[in-house]
Formats: sequence, structure tokens, C-alpha cells
Amino acid sequence: MAAMNVGTYAFQLVAARLLGPSQYGAVAGMMALLMVLSVVQLGLQATAARRIAAAPEDVAAIEQTVLTATWRAALVLGALAVAASPAVWWLLRLDGLLPAVLLGLCVVPVTVMGGQAGVLQGERRWLPLSMMYLSVGLPRVLLGGGCLLVSATEASAMVGVLAASWLPVLIGTWVLRGRRADAIVTAHDRAVRRDVRRETAGSSLALLAFVALSSLDVVVARNVLDDHQAGLYAGGLIVTKAVLFLPQFAVVILFPSMSTAGESRAAVLRGLAFLTGLGAACVAGAYLLSDLALVFVGGDEYADVQSKLWLFACLGGLLSVLQLLVYAGLAKRGRWTKYLVTLGVVAMLAAGALATSVTGLAVTVAIVDVVVVVLLVALQVFRGKRGTETLQTAA
Repeated sequence: MAAMNVGTYAFQLVAARLLGPSQYGAVAGMMALLMVLSVVQLGLQATAARRIAAAPEDVAAIEQTVLTATWRAALVLGALAVAASPAVWWLLRLDGLLPAVLLGLCVVPVTVMGGQAGVLQGERRWLPLSMMYLSVGLPRVLLGGGCLLVSATEASAMVGVLAASWLPVLIGTWVLRGRRADAIVTAHDRAVRRDVRRETAGSSLALLAFVALSSLDVVVARNVLDDHQAGLYAGGLIVTKAVLFLPQFAVVILFPSMSTAGESRAAVLRGLAFLTGLGAACVAGAYLLSDLALVFVGGDEYADVQSKLWLFACLGGLLSVLQLLVYAGLAKRGRWTKYLVTLGVVAMLAAGALATSVTGLAVTVAIVDVVVVVLLVALQVFRGKRGTETLQTAA
């Protein structure tokens, strides 16, 4: 996953350097929308991983349901995204319609990967899952960077992303090639499959809220700031995404443990301690080594945002903690998690629309993130106390 995130970051770095602030702002906006559009991928992965880890006796029914639903959802979402490409073209002020169409097509392989990865994660098959993650980041920078070298345009960037997105799907299909859909289906299996579909819908809504909160600020920037400032904000978000995705492996590894009764509380505490410490170190590094951080953002063209890179690192640290708390809520099938994060999205969009500068928008997003993190921590404490009281009553 570290290699995947380095590759994803490297693609953003190459795009930022070859396109410049104005065009890179459009590409960053499309990548943010891709995260939002691929939210069902995250829901499928979380549901498959949680259910397989918590109920291994139902693994056959769960896997068959997830893998079948994955392809159906991918094709439907891809068709809807392509149909909505004129709206994306207008929203992000793209150079043409083609980049928006390519963005819609990317939704198909990205969604399929989610279901496949969830099966492997739930079974804790870390080696094949690692192969899939490796095939996400490295091909993106190689194919995406190659396309940009041929033609430094928004469309070329998305062609590279689309081509690279199919490689992990091919690997997942090969790894799971022995799965068969012709097993005898019992009444219990049918009940499990209905519950899996319901949980997938609920998980997707919660993760949609998180992805929106972590991604839509660049879309807000594209609409409330001029092209140059929006590009500077997108450049700063390279640091944010690096800090967010750097420790993502911790969430992936801890999630099966968070889904089991005996390991849940300890897993959440370990995750919070690790992510908080790492986030603080990244903020300090971005502040003390801002010259070096600027090189990785995109160079001198982004010099105006250099003094603010520590703030963008802070955003990444907050989002990494928030991501862990969202998955902790999903592990217990909590309903309030998605409501609190959704309120955060509404607050961010409303307050962000009033921003007039890069710093103003970044500070606004940081304040919203802090409030949501505090509310989710309070929810975890309340849930833990209620669970303890239930155990004592049973005893």
C-alpha cells in the first residue's frame, strides 16, 4: 500500500509539473470526483471484509453475492457517470467533453476492484491483496505519466488513469478465478445475501459522506477561487493526500480486527495512537522542511502555497484519523457515523462557499474536520460504555 500511495502521489506530481496550476486544478477536480463516484467500491470492500471476518461460516454466500453485485454495480455506475459527463464538463470548466467521459469510464474498473479486494481483505490474504494494491499506483504513474509526456492535456491524463485502472481488476480476477456461482443455495444463504446487500448500501452511504468530505473541497476551490488559486489549492492537497494515504495500510489491516468483538476496542485505540503520532510528525516535517515539500508539490510554480503546506499536512492527518473512525463505525454497523459525517459535508460546502483565499478555504475545512473527529470520538466512547453495560447486565 505504501508503494501504491507513492505511485498515486507520483502521478499527481508529474501531472502538476507538466500541466501547470490551471490545468492541474481541473485534473485534481476529476480525481476528486472519481473518488466520490467510486464510493460503492469502498462500500463493497468494507462489507465483504467485515462479513467474512465476523462470519467465516457464511463465506461462500458472502463472496458470491459481493462478486456478482460488484460487476452489476460497476456497469450501472459507469453508465450513469458517462451520461453525466456534460455536467462534469460544466462543473469543472474542462477543456472539452472527452476528459469527463473518460472519468465516467474509470468508475467501472475502480468499482470492480473494491469487491475483489474486500474478499481478500476479509480472508486476510495479504499477499494477493498486496499485488492488487501494487498494481494500482505504479501503473498509474507509468501509464499516466507516459500519456502526459506524449500530450500534456487533461484528456491524456485520464486516458492513462483509465488504462491503469484495469490492471488490478485483471489480477483480482486471476486470484479469485476458482470461485464458482453454482453452489447449492440454502434459505440461510439467501438471508445472508439480502443482509449483505443492505449492509453494502449502508456502508456506501457512510463512505460516500467521508469521501465527499475529504475530496469535494477541491471542487469548491475550483468554483470559488480563480484558476490560479484553485490550482495552488490543488497543489497543497497533494500534501494532504500524501499524509492521508501514507498510513492507509493501518486501516486495512485493523478493519477485520475492529469487526470482531474481542479485538475491536484495542484495534481502534492502536489505530488512533498510531495515526495521531504520524500525523503530528508529518505536520512538523511540512513546516520545518517546506522547501523540500514544495519540490514534491510541483516546484516554483506553486511557491505561493509553500508557507501553507503545514496546514495541508494537518488536513491530511485529521482525515486519516477521521477515516479510521468511520471504519470503526462500519465495523459495528453504527448508524450515527454516516449522519455526523454528512453534517460535516454540508457544513464544509456551506462555509467553504464563503472562502475568498487558499488559506481561508483550508482553515474552514480544517475546522469542520476537527469538529467531526471530536463527535466521532465521543460516539466511540458512548458506544464502548453501552457495550460494557450490556456485558455486565448479561453477566
